[in-house]
Amino acid sequence: MHISDKIKTLTAEAEISLAPYFAEIDRVSFENTERVMDAFREHRVAMTNFDGTSGYGYDDRGRDVLDEIWAEVMGAESAIVRHQIVSGTHALTIGLFGILRPGDTMLSVAGKPYDTLEEVIGLCGTPGNGSLRDFGVNYDQVDLTEDGHFDYATIEKKLAELGDKAKMVFVQRSKGYLNRKTLSVPEIGELADFVHRVSPGSFVVVDNCYGEFVETMEPTAVGADLIIGSLIKNPGGGMAETGGYLAGTKRAVELCSYRLTSVGVGGEVGATFGHNKSFYKGLFYAPHTTAQALKTAHLAAYIFNALGYAVEPAWNEVRHDIIQSVITGSAEGLCAFCRGIQAGSPVDSHVTPEPWAMPGYNDPVIMAAGAFTQGSSIELSADGPVRPPYTAFFQGGLTYESGKLAIMAAADAVLGG
Repeated sequence: MHISDKIKTLTAEAEISLAPYFAEIDRVSFENTERVMDAFREHRVAMTNFDGTSGYGYDDRGRDVLDEIWAEVMGAESAIVRHQIVSGTHALTIGLFGILRPGDTMLSVAGKPYDTLEEVIGLCGTPGNGSLRDFGVNYDQVDLTEDGHFDYATIEKKLAELGDKAKMVFVQRSKGYLNRKTLSVPEIGELADFVHRVSPGSFVVVDNCYGEFVETMEPTAVGADLIIGSLIKNPGGGMAETGGYLAGTKRAVELCSYRLTSVGVGGEVGATFGHNKSFYKGLFYAPHTTAQALKTAHLAAYIFNALGYAVEPAWNEVRHDIIQSVITGSAEGLCAFCRGIQAGSPVDSHVTPEPWAMPGYNDPVIMAAGAFTQGSSIELSADGPVRPPYTAFFQGGLTYESGKLAIMAAADAVLGG
């Protein structure tokens, strides 16, 4: 891989400035690793936990213990972790349909959810396909304030108007494809306290994708009723090759388990077919792997800011997820960034990504993903909708060293090197 001397010099400068931030990331990683290790020890993880089951999967001890460990690590009462969940969007769909009923309202209080949820909710797509709207579930939205905080006055007004119909207050922790700040765990905790006070019957549900193990607590530890995510993002540690999770209060998880399988059966079934080991191993690696991705994101912010691009978060900001956005300002710049990331990937580095009409998205999307596991965004990846302001959303990096190489390659690509 050829990297220009300009970018090599800039990277060396960046690492000197980033040293104290990297040290803090390592501190958080250690604390999170300690929490995971304590849970493994308490639940007496052994080789027998890695055994697979078939058929119904009754009495799968490895699966059941993993659920218990996951709940403990997430600060929740209960959890389900399953390879049958194919993506983060699928996990979220299970959560939405598990809790919401005809006549209920889903109130999203951090603006519009991620693009792939629009058809699930019924904001777009073909009527009759089975969206929440088709089943009589309503949707309402409160945007964040201009400075990126919850608009409590409007939320309270909406909850008062909806009354008992306000079954779910939905929070997307990460920015998704929006140019906004990611929400911190303490902020979400304050929201949960507020909602439970003014609307006791509402479930506070958090799309936790990209946020796991970035801080020393998860939203369920500070009052959220349910958090949802994908195992091919942070919590799978680059080891899980599929799967998703839902964690929260016993009642919330029970309702979701009935949607996952069937009412009355819930989480008591589900053969694991040998996936248990990769899930345990992924959770073990997750704090460290997330730290590697965070360091890579800081480096990307520093380098592209120095090259004159708007970035969010800034290189010296505290982070609450692994996503780094770089506003390239043009379709050509966005595509060049993604092609540079692809060229710096360990798999399919020879492939040139192009924008395409990806299912679930309203705009053409370009994706760079030279990953060992298809779609794994804890591995090195970058993507973005081809629409103004042409923002590249970068995340992942199983190792800082490989992420560093990819960022250097992307910088040279954008510069036309």
